[in-house]
Amino acid sequence: MLYYFAPMEGLTDDLFRRLHHKYFPGVDRYYTPFISPATEGSAITRRDIRDVLPENNEGVPVIPQLLGNRADAFVAAAEILKALGYREVNLNLGCPSGTVCAKGKGAGFLARKEELRIFLDEIFEKSPIDVSIKTRLGKSDPEEFRDLLELYNRYPIRELTVHPRVQTDLYRHPVRMEWFDYARAESKAPLCLSGGIRVKGDEAKLFFGREKPPALMLGRGLAANPGLVNQLRGQSGVTAKQLEEFHGELFAETAARLGNPRSTMFRMKEIWSYMILMFDRREKYQKLLRKTTSLSEFRAITAHIFRELPLREDADVFWN
Repeated sequence: MLYYFAPMEGLTDDLFRRLHHKYFPGVDRYYTPFISPATEGSAITRRDIRDVLPENNEGVPVIPQLLGNRADAFVAAAEILKALGYREVNLNLGCPSGTVCAKGKGAGFLARKEELRIFLDEIFEKSPIDVSIKTRLGKSDPEEFRDLLELYNRYPIRELTVHPRVQTDLYRHPVRMEWFDYARAESKAPLCLSGGIRVKGDEAKLFFGREKPPALMLGRGLAANPGLVNQLRGQSGVTAKQLEEFHGELFAETAARLGNPRSTMFRMKEIWSYMILMFDRREKYQKLLRKTTSLSEFRAITAHIFRELPLREDADVFWN
C-alpha cells in the first residue's frame, strides 16, 4: 500500500516536507497545499513557485495541487509545472472551506455539474501532464456521488482520491465507507482513500471485512504523529529526540527564510496544535503555547515538553 501526506495549508510547505521526509522517511507522496492559478500574468505566483521548485524538494516525491474553476488558468499552470519537471498535477475538488466553495471552487465546484463537465473536458484535452483528482462525495447529499463518478469515468484520471464525506460534513461526520466501496466497484481510475486514519488502530477498524485500497492519504493524524506511516508499515514509532531534532531544524530553516524568529514562532505554533497531541500531561503546556507571544517563553515551553512530558505511542486525537 502507498501512503500519501495530504496538503495542509500553512503547514506542509517545502521546508516541512523536506524535513519530514528526512526525519520520518516512508511517505510515498507529498501533495502541496493548493495553488490557485491566476488568469492574468503568471498563472502561478512567485511564492507558490518557490514551494514547487525542484531544488526546494530534492529527494522528496511531490505532486502539486491546483484549485480553481478556470480551465485556461489550470492549463497555463500545468504548463509551468511541466517546465519544472512535473509529470502530474492534482485537481482539488475536495476543499470544504466556505470561502472557497462560495467561489465555486474545491468541493463547491461539485454542485455545478455542467460547468464541471466543461472544465474537465478542456483540462483533459489540453493539459500537458497527467491529471489526478481529489474529490468529496458532493455538496450535501452523498447520492450526488453517483453522477460525479459517472462523469469522472469519462476521463483518463491518473488517480482518483476519494474523501468520503460531503462538503457540508466538513470534517465532523465519520467517513462514509459505503461510498468508498461504491467507488471501488465503479471507478475506472485507480483509487486512493482520504480520511478516517487518525491513529494506527484506525486502519484495521476501517478495513475490517474490506480489501485495503492501493493508497491512503493521511492528513491531521500524520501532522500530529509524524511517524504514523512507519507505524502503519509495522515499524517503531517516533521518539522525543526525533521530534525535537525535526522541530529544531524546521524552526531554524523557517527563521532563515522569514528573517524573523518571532514570526517563525507563530508558524510553529500551528504545527504544535497537532504535535502536542503526542504527549501526555500536556494540558498546562497547550494553554501556555497558545497564549505566549514571547520567543524565549516559547523556547522554554517546548524544551520542557520534549524533555519532561511522557511521549505517547499514538496521538491523542479528538476528531472523527
